[in-house]
Formats: sequence, structure tokens, C-alpha cells
Amino acid sequence: MSRSTTRLRLGLGASAFLLAAGLVPAPAQAAGPTDYTLTVDPAAKGAKIDDTMYGVFFEDINRAADGGLYAELVQNRSFEYATVDNRSYTPLTSWTVDGAARVLDDAGRLNDRNRSYLFLDAGSSVTNSGYNTGVRVEQGKRYDFSVWARAERGSTLTVSLQDAGGALATASRVAVRAGGWARYRATLTAARTSSEGRLTVASSGAAALDMVSLFPRDTYKHEPNGLRKDLAEKIAALKPGFVRFPGGCLVNTGSMQDYSEASGWQRARSYQWKDTVGPVEQRATNSNFWGYNQSYGLGYYEYFRLAEDVGAMPLPVVPALVTGCGQNRAVVDEALLKRHVQDTLDLIEFANGPVTSTWGAKRARMGHPRPFHLTHIEVGNEENLPVEFLARFKEFRAAVEAKYPDVTVISNSGPDDSGSTFDTAWQLNRDAKVHMVDEHYYNSPQWFLQNNDRYDSYDRVGPKVFLGEYASQGNAFKNGLAEAAYMTGLERNADVVKLASYAPLFANEDYVQWRPDLVWFNNHASWNSANYEVQKLFMTNVGDRVVPSTATGTPALQGPIAGAVGLSTWATSAAYDDVQVTGADGATLLSDDFSGDAAKWTHTGGGSWSLQDGQYVQSDTAAENTMVAAGDPAWHDYDLRLKATKKSGKEGFLVAFGVKDTGNYYWWNLGGWNNTQSAVEQAVDGGKSTLISKAGSVETGRAYDVHVKVRGRQVTLYLDGREWGGFTDDKPAEPFRQVVTRDDRTGDLIVKVVNAQSADARTAIDLGGAKVASRARVTTLAAAPDAVNSETATTVAPATSTFTAVAGKFTYTFPANSITFLRIRQR
Repeated sequence: MSRSTTRLRLGLGASAFLLAAGLVPAPAQAAGPTDYTLTVDPAAKGAKIDDTMYGVFFEDINRAADGGLYAELVQNRSFEYATVDNRSYTPLTSWTVDGAARVLDDAGRLNDRNRSYLFLDAGSSVTNSGYNTGVRVEQGKRYDFSVWARAERGSTLTVSLQDAGGALATASRVAVRAGGWARYRATLTAARTSSEGRLTVASSGAAALDMVSLFPRDTYKHEPNGLRKDLAEKIAALKPGFVRFPGGCLVNTGSMQDYSEASGWQRARSYQWKDTVGPVEQRATNSNFWGYNQSYGLGYYEYFRLAEDVGAMPLPVVPALVTGCGQNRAVVDEALLKRHVQDTLDLIEFANGPVTSTWGAKRARMGHPRPFHLTHIEVGNEENLPVEFLARFKEFRAAVEAKYPDVTVISNSGPDDSGSTFDTAWQLNRDAKVHMVDEHYYNSPQWFLQNNDRYDSYDRVGPKVFLGEYASQGNAFKNGLAEAAYMTGLERNADVVKLASYAPLFANEDYVQWRPDLVWFNNHASWNSANYEVQKLFMTNVGDRVVPSTATGTPALQGPIAGAVGLSTWATSAAYDDVQVTGADGATLLSDDFSGDAAKWTHTGGGSWSLQDGQYVQSDTAAENTMVAAGDPAWHDYDLRLKATKKSGKEGFLVAFGVKDTGNYYWWNLGGWNNTQSAVEQAVDGGKSTLISKAGSVETGRAYDVHVKVRGRQVTLYLDGREWGGFTDDKPAEPFRQVVTRDDRTGDLIVKVVNAQSADARTAIDLGGAKVASRARVTTLAAAPDAVNSETATTVAPATSTFTAVAGKFTYTFPANSITFLRIRQR
């Protein structure tokens, strides 16, 4: 976007350097034209902002729990890893054996819910490799070792820590008494620091081992089954209003049965809270949806304690018996549904019940006689079957409201920000007078810049919104800028949007299933993403009420949708033929029946393309985004016609238009999402957003006639001669956004401005007659758009300064690519 009045006052490189150093240049005050005006109305009463407005969402994805927030240093401590968790797993994954050892699953086990154990022959040892590069220890710190063991004739266990450089601690010897299972402990003190440690347990005699554990003594809040300190402290630093847990896809995927003999010891189950409380050695194991094992050492009790420790409201999510995340099945079993409903009532009792109640007593035995003050609970997560979901949701809600009328039961609207599932779910939620609806979406930065007004038109008396999962697709500062711009709209609509949380929270850099993520870590360090710094700035400067304000926008010139055309597939083999592109005047721009060669097409994606029987065929059913493109990026106002046939694979086919380059295009995704729906997606700098979607599938072996009509910024789509749908992509990606709030405790006006463009924004600010002090406390986040924080470089960090020219009317220049909070004291 261009603006003739904009003047760049400070080069980006110099600006980023000065801001990183905390040397924020004073905004220029010389007379001259301003680019924007911002007018505040302090006498008007805006929406009240709840203390719980912003929170965090913790899901065990990207090894966020085991190997992450859960402080246990031993991987696969209970020998429960199995191929159902991950095809590469065995019960000895992360262990090496010196001598003879075997993992057994028989009547000699520790307990029924801890199915496997290790039998170690006399004179043998096992060594654990920990997470990432190994077991992390720090010089002078103590580490608590424990193991459950039994030996018919007794044995001595020698416990040692070492790396390639030798011993890391003095070895400890533990005498195992003859007889049954018992827990044994030792303490190791690290003689030096290492991130590549190995824990070895050697046995003098034959012995059975289970729950081999090594815990740092120094954990968050010093819990015996505690949390990794640096990661928990990053949550605490956000001052979250709530903690949503445990999922996510963990909640509504897999079997809804329990972990018992009656169910055949189901391993791939939905997350069920009763599996995760009580002594850790008696907790169930589970196959994590994201492709690994979860031990449940970090369970519901620990989640509740974390929420309490950081001063947040606990917000658990329970299964609705409708699977999602690509599984899409409604469980039809009335007895099972009633059991889950009762489990939900028991959960509330566990959280809030007196110590004289069954589950309140269990909480007390775990060490917390006081209640956790649970006020909100969510049923389900991203269900794609809204009718089936809401029928079950109503049963949960009725049971909870009958016994616990003060507990709010939250519903959801599926996995997307729009489309038929979203619309149906919302209508059903409105009809059922649901109190709050959870929305989820992951979109491009452009989408977030375009949709700041999303909640302006929501019904003010209908269900409230919980924005439980959102993020723009990346961890660069430009992503944080777009999210910040969007958050000004969330605050402006705080009467509708009551809760909001970025997702996901954590990612171990060596075990990543999802990007982007708020906090990155390995076994020895953690670092804040640019997005984290944005969330922290908003979460620690919320204010108590919105002060109505208005701002001018950015003049922009928006031309027609322009670009070449493309063909692609996703985990599917497909054939294309008779591609024709004609201009609006009927002139032929491209014609290819593939009777000769494919020289007109440039292969920019993966997969394997070849000419077969006069068709252009992509044959790799594993490859994702196999794009080939043809034509001129300057083309506009044209018709694209072709024939497309699915040959085999999981999905359908992708027809692209408006193709600028590999990261910027539109495509019609026919038979996407495991062949369950079709949609038009727009990619901007590699991040995709859905513009229109409908349920539907593609048949294998059938030739479809596809027609895309592009006129200006309007697109109409035809399938087999019938209009399928259309859209107009004309929303401006406004880079200048703002909101003003008031802090009741301090009386401060908090002016929050996002300038997501590569030019400074000289802004005339009118405080509407408010009497204010002349000095303002300023916090600024500014960096190059592509700046990314890493373990070794923090390029995006807040800088604080003081601005001394505040008045009823004043001018402030907001730096290019910046987020600025001005805290102005009212007199």
C-alpha cells in the first residue's frame, strides 16, 4: 500500500537497533501534515474488559508435556512406548542395554494400569538418553532419582550420570530388598553442567524395574511432581486470566472407552481426566494424537495447580463423544455417554468439592484440601458434525446446570472461521441459547489485517465468544504485528469476546508437529517468539474498560486479482487435461491438451509429474502441494477451464489462479480435508486463509469440468457446468489499527497503536478534553517484519521510554513495523 503523505523518518535497520538497545527516538514534533488522526472520547462508556480476557492454552503437542513443561528428565520411564504411539517405537525406545534385559507385560507388573516393566539380568545395566541431546544437569544442583523395583533375592542398583566427558555426578548405590515391588530413592548432585547426560542403572542381581525417574530438585513452585521452571515462569510472566487444557485434538480423537481390561486396554484414547490423577505410577498411559506417547505425569491435578500458581482461572475441556481433527465420528452408545457426563460432574467435584466428598477427598489426598474454584468448563473441541455434537452437548450442559448452576458450560463452532460447518454450529448454538462459543482459526497475516472488524457485527445479546485458538501462520514479527492489529479488535469488542488465547503454547524444537508456536525450547534453553512478546504486551496492559476512539485509515489502491494459473495435489494422484485460459474478450491466453509436451508448465512444488495418455499426471500419493504453474503473473480478468480426475489417494485436486509465486496464490481445493470438503484458499507469503468452503467429496476416476471465472476482484466457480460458489476479495489489509482502554487502578489511558507497514505513521492524537499529565510511559515493539527470535538472538523485544509532550492534542510518530503502548496518566 502506498501513501503520498508518508515520510520515512528512520531507516528500519537503525530503528531496530535503537529499539533493541532501549534508545527509542523521541517522535518528531515539527509542524507538518500527519498521516493519521486518532480521536478519543473519554466521556463515552465502552465495553468492560474482564480480568480473564486473555489466557493461555496448553495442549500436549510438540512434546509440550513430557520432555517439556513436565520436569521429568527420563524418557519412556515406564517402558510403555509402543507402535500404537509411533511406528518407530519399541518398549526400549530411548534406552540402551548392556548385558541382558527384556520388557515384560505379564502378571508380575507393578499394577494393572502400568502394564509393562523391565526385567534386568544380574550384572546388566540400562542407560537412558533423555530428550533432545540428552539429560540436562547443571553444576551444583541436586536431582532426585527414584525407581520401583523388586528382586527375589535382593540386589544392589548403581545409579550414575555421565556424558562423553565422563562422570557428571558421584554414583549412588541403592539396596533392593528381597520381595515385592517397592519404591527406592537416591539423590545425585551434578559436578558439572551438561546437556548430553545419560542416566545408567546397573543391577548386581536379577531385578524388575519400573518408573525409572530423575527429577530436578529445582522445579516451579517446588512441586515433587513438578514443572520445568523456565517454561512455567514464561506462562506466569504473561499473567494469564485463564489456562485452557488439555486440548485440542487430544480431547476429541480416538476411543472414548476407558483404560481397563473391559475395553482391551485401549491405548489410542481421548484425554479422560480420571486417567491422570492419583499417584503417578498408577496413572494410565496413552497414545498421543500427535504421534508420540504421553505419560500423564502431567495431569489434571498439576494443571489445576499451575492455574492456581499463576493466578489464572482453570478452564478444562472434556470429550463430547464426537471425534474431530479429521476423524469425524459420532459415538452412539448411551451408556458410554452417560458415563462421560458423570465423569464431568465428578471433575467439578474434584475441583470444587469439599474434602468430605468422594472426589474432593481424592484432591485432598493429593495435597490440596482447598477447592480450585472451577467456574468454566468446555465440552468438545472443533467438532465437524455440529448436529451430532450439539445433541450431546445439551446432555452435558443439562447435567452440569442441574447440579452446578454457577458453572458456565462452553460450546464450540468447529475448526474454521467460516463455512457451512461454522454457520450451522453457530445457528444451533444460538437456538440452544448457549452461553459461550469457542472459535478456532489459523490464518495468514493478511487475513488478520483484513478482519479487525470481525466481531463488530456479532449479536450483542447472543452467545459470547471464546477465541480459544488463533494464530497467524508464522513466528516472524510480521505475524505478531498482524495478531496485534487483530487484538485491538478483540478488545474493542470485549462485550462479545470474553476470552482469547493464542495457540499452541509450547514447541520443543526437536519434536515439532505444528507451527507456529508461542514459546520454543530444547532440553537446556527456552526463548520467546515475537508472537509471545506481542501477547505479553497486551496481557500485561489490558485495562478495565474500552474508551471509545476512532482513527483514520490508510488510503490504498487495490487492483484486480492477477496472476498465472496452476495445478496441484495433496496426498493424492490426479490427472489434468484440456487446460484453457481465455481473456475477458475471448482471446486465448493458454491452451494445452498435453498431446505434445508439458513445456508450458513450471514445477515449483513436490511430487512427480509426467505425461500419460494425453494427460498431465501427478502420481505421488504422499507428496503435499505439488504445484505446477503456467502463464503470466500479470494476467487478470480471465476464465480458466480444465478437466481434472482423481486417480488415487486421500484427497481430490487443487486448481490455482492468481498465482504470483510459490507463496502467493489462490486455489480451489476440491475434496480437501481427507476428501470431506471443498474450499477456496488464499496464500499470502506462504500462509493460507479460507475464503469460502462447502462440504463435499470427489469421486475417484471421474473427470470433472472445472471453470474459474476471474473478473476484477470477484471470482465465480463452476463445477460440471453448475455454479458452485463465488467470492469477492476486496477487504483492505489495513496496517494501522488502534484501541484505547482505561486502567481503573492507576487511572491511565492506554493508547495501543499497531503500525504494520514499512513507513512511520505521524499521527495527530486528540484525547477529547481529558486532563492528562505531560509525560507518558511508552512501551514499543519494533523490528524488521521478518525478524525471528531464536535461542541465541532476541531481535524482537520490548523497549521502554518516556514521552514528554503529551497534551489534550498532540502528535506522535509511530515507527514503521511497530506496536506502541502509551500509558497516559489522567489528572
